[in-house]
Amino acid sequence: MGRAAAGAGWPTASPPPAWDGLRWRLSDVTELPRVRDELRRSIDAQGLAHLRDRLLLVLDEMASNALRHGGGRVEASVRRTGDAFLVAVSDGDTGTPPTPAVDRDPSQGGLGLHLIAELSTAHGWYVEGDAKTVWAVLPRH
Repeated sequence: MGRAAAGAGWPTASPPPAWDGLRWRLSDVTELPRVRDELRRSIDAQGLAHLRDRLLLVLDEMASNALRHGGGRVEASVRRTGDAFLVAVSDGDTGTPPTPAVDRDPSQGGLGLHLIAELSTAHGWYVEGDAKTVWAVLPRH
């Protein structure tokens, strides 16, 4: 399967090349506290505490969306791109693009994609094979 059509406000695009980082296979939202703890320790060990909250928020929003709505296996990663970090989360729902909430009461949720877009310098999604990947790039400064 090739690249899928874009969702409203969330572009279809490939992420920049990335390397070195953390990866997780997830099956339930109850695993997210462990993942957040691992990422927090890694960020602090690299002396990048100023990025901690943004990276944790983006990873948590993307991973929880995939676990709640994505179907199939979920894989998440946080890797370096040179002057930034690439947060990417894949799931098995290739037929549903990431679609930011529009005209919804904030108490009903659905604002995570808007938040990710605001925090990132680039974001997008693509389908490859039997997986959809949603990604965002967060600068290291």
